[in-house]
Amino acid sequence: MTINTKIYFPNLNGLRFIAAFMVIIHHLEQILTFFGLENYWDNPIILIIGGLGLELFFVLSGFLISYLLFTEEKNTSTISIKDFYIRRVLRIWPLYYFIGILAFFILPQFNLFDIPYISKHLTENFSLSLLLFVFFLPNLLLYGYGIIVPYASQSWSVGVEEQFYIIWPFLIKYFKNKLLTLFLVIFIYLFIQSIVFPFLKHFIFWNQELEMFRQVWTNFHIQCMAIGGVFAWIYFTKHKYLKFLCNNLVYITTLLLTFIVIIFSINLPFLNNEVHALLFGIIILNLVSSKTKGLFLENSIFNFLGKISYGIYMYHIIAIVLCIKLFWYFNILEYHLLLAVSSLSLTIILAAVSYQFIEKRFISLKSKYSNVISGENAK
Repeated sequence: MTINTKIYFPNLNGLRFIAAFMVIIHHLEQILTFFGLENYWDNPIILIIGGLGLELFFVLSGFLISYLLFTEEKNTSTISIKDFYIRRVLRIWPLYYFIGILAFFILPQFNLFDIPYISKHLTENFSLSLLLFVFFLPNLLLYGYGIIVPYASQSWSVGVEEQFYIIWPFLIKYFKNKLLTLFLVIFIYLFIQSIVFPFLKHFIFWNQELEMFRQVWTNFHIQCMAIGGVFAWIYFTKHKYLKFLCNNLVYITTLLLTFIVIIFSINLPFLNNEVHALLFGIIILNLVSSKTKGLFLENSIFNFLGKISYGIYMYHIIAIVLCIKLFWYFNILEYHLLLAVSSLSLTIILAAVSYQFIEKRFISLKSKYSNVISGENAK
């Protein structure tokens, strides 16, 4: 296959790490509650920050995947769906299933990794949990059945991403009006969420299966990925709105609004996730347009942390529990900041080792199935 294009977006590795860091802080306080230890879980900022981190991940994913598909179609007049799936398999599956092996078969054998009230979820629902995990339905497991699998439940968002990948190349390839298609996805999601479910619930009938579907649909977040795709289309086509959205005043205002949302834990009664996605989309658009707007994001440290951010996300529960147990043993749990720093540090170490010895060799194979080289392979 002839390689026509190499694409590397500045600042986005740093942004990936920030998103992962937000999730780690959220989960650290949540896990402390499981152990009955002093925590800040009831702090509104802690409650909101994890979800915002994941929304940022989803918008980033929608932006990057859509832009790469737009570019491939431009270069080759088509999109190889088979090659797209192979690339996603090489990037996602090795670590996903490695975490699954740890969570289902290895870690439960050691008392060190027992989490009060949570570990029993796996023993009581082992077969169902394993089946849904294997077939990339951890979001159905968590939000449909309410089953928390220690050390693997964070993979629910990976399941959402995989389900997004199943349909996305078809939409981009076979629908010629890309922008209309993206808006149609957003509209369909919101229509089902805001019109269909309330109508069924209040006027016709409702049952447990529909409630399960509603929970899974609410946390599907495909509309956030589609919003990321809209910003990718704006950047790819160099649309007239690009200059306006990348204006310094718009960028600074968006940053301030985002900080206000976090600091004051603002949850809008309607279109909450969508507003967050719009803010993140504008930030991403500005960061890929200019290295200088990222300030400290485009450097070797943040590039490395962003490069291993998938591992950081997948391993951080293991690191947090190990650090809590260690601090508990030495009776130093009152040093909360040190616990947070230690958890983050151990997470980075685990993710770096994983990247070097598990993920890297698979990532390098992606180039064989890519018309457009991106990310670290492009750099």
